[in-house]
Amino acid sequence: MGRAIIQAAAINPDVKLAVALDRPGHPQLGQDAAALAGLPAAGVPLTDDLPAAMDRFDVLIDFSRPEGTLAALPLCAQHGKAAVIGTTGFTPEQKAQIAALAQRIPVCLSANFSIGVNVTLKLLELAARTLGDAYDVEIVEAHHKHKVDAPSGTALRMGEAVAAGLGRNLADCAVYERYGNTGARDGKTIGFATVRGGDVVGDHTVMFLGDGERVEISHKATSRMNFSGGAVRAAAWLRGRQPGLYEMKDVLGL
Repeated sequence: MGRAIIQAAAINPDVKLAVALDRPGHPQLGQDAAALAGLPAAGVPLTDDLPAAMDRFDVLIDFSRPEGTLAALPLCAQHGKAAVIGTTGFTPEQKAQIAALAQRIPVCLSANFSIGVNVTLKLLELAARTLGDAYDVEIVEAHHKHKVDAPSGTALRMGEAVAAGLGRNLADCAVYERYGNTGARDGKTIGFATVRGGDVVGDHTVMFLGDGERVEISHKATSRMNFSGGAVRAAAWLRGRQPGLYEMKDVLGL
């Protein structure tokens, strides 16, 4: 994702790469970040020292791990820097920390920055509201073998969109695993199934299963540029905004 974000920034006239960060001990620290992304050198070396770089950027784009995000975001709040967060796997308590920091700086937090995915979320809420309780809902997602959290943040966000359309709370109706004699399906639940393997960028399908018909709404990503382009677009939109917690749907006017 780091390389994809650098590539997306290079073709967006509203942004400029100023700092490139990676984890401490990364073997390519000190090398030109743009060159690592397959672009002409930009004079921006890869670094692990965020505090030393705080005066060189306006908006931080973070696709890391929850612990990395929650280490960087307080620094952004302290220095008045906006943040775009594409990290997933946050606990409810960690999300509350982000919301608290967003009272001091503008933060755009999204499980998926793809424009197509965010349009899909609107379609899912409409479908759920229209089809109603007569249809069972199952969500199937597939990602590459290196992804560490499950279900994906996008799958969970899709579940939230469906739950909102049905007037439910996802925390009360989600089913994340089935094994053994589970009994008949509870019609009020929203089920999740996770697939991990190979180099799958990201596939998501939401099934509305009724008597005599099935409606499926799918999104399949074949390139990370969908995510990185949206994140860079969000960064350009976020600069100069009032403090608050925003989503990609705000960026897109959805």
